[in-house]
Amino acid sequence: MTTLVEGKHAGHFLVWEAFRDYTRETVTIASGTLEAGTVLGKITVGGKYAAHNPAATNGTQTAVAVLWGKADASGGDAAALAVVRGPAIVNRHDLVFAGTPSGPEIAAAHAALLAVGILVR
Repeated sequence: MTTLVEGKHAGHFLVWEAFRDYTRETVTIASGTLEAGTVLGKITVGGKYAAHNPAATNGTQTAVAVLWGKADASGGDAAALAVVRGPAIVNRHDLVFAGTPSGPEIAAAHAALLAVGILVR
């Protein structure tokens, strides 16, 4: 018998949200090829988003959103949908972090997401 495996898809990380028209927004991704569920930070100058980076000093060191679907900004800025505010609940096992953040860095990202109403469970 063939075993079917479902891959990641847009919004796979979402457990619950109050109103999708309130919690989600179209944002501009500044760089990289990011998959759905990537934790995002907001670049202070210009207001674009990029993968959360705890070691950064440009604003992306603070987690503020979760990317809804895959985004390819490898050739320049790309528009993408993201969960930018709550109330919303996301599955912590489905979140994607760039690099290899430590346990405390991940906990800090979860706390920062909670500050914008996105509860990580």
